[in-house]
Amino acid sequence: MMKNTLLTLAICFVLISCGEPATEEQLSVDLIDNPSTAAENNDAEAKVPHFEFVEEVVEFGTITQGEVISTSFRFKNVGQADLIISSAQGSCGCTVPKWPEEPIKPGEEGVIDVTFNSDGKFGAQNKTVTLVANTIPNTKVIALKGEVLAPEK
Repeated sequence: MMKNTLLTLAICFVLISCGEPATEEQLSVDLIDNPSTAAENNDAEAKVPHFEFVEEVVEFGTITQGEVISTSFRFKNVGQADLIISSAQGSCGCTVPKWPEEPIKPGEEGVIDVTFNSDGKFGAQNKTVTLVANTIPNTKVIALKGEVLAPEK
């Protein structure tokens, strides 16, 4: 009997706490600015920022284990809006990116510096950096490739 009473009270509480659904006057689409959802806008991708990299994959060749290499990925914003990179994440702790924090205006160039520490690595390496930006799609992957040799004894 007590279980039925508690169950009934719980159901009543859930129903009461849900409240009334939002009306059109309460919802505002002013905050939503994703051109890819606008069906009537056929050139939506042309009005957003877009990466154009000189190289998306950099080959660093052959290095000895323990060496640290740095490279720069140059890009241009070929879209029609400011390009904002919100984060850049290496595929492991040995790959550390540094990206521009300020918006890249249309037509301007930017650089993403990447440092790779080969300490403890051996053999073929394919390290990636995933960029999250206000582009469509919102992620872009760039990569470092090469080979790490064991140090001579």
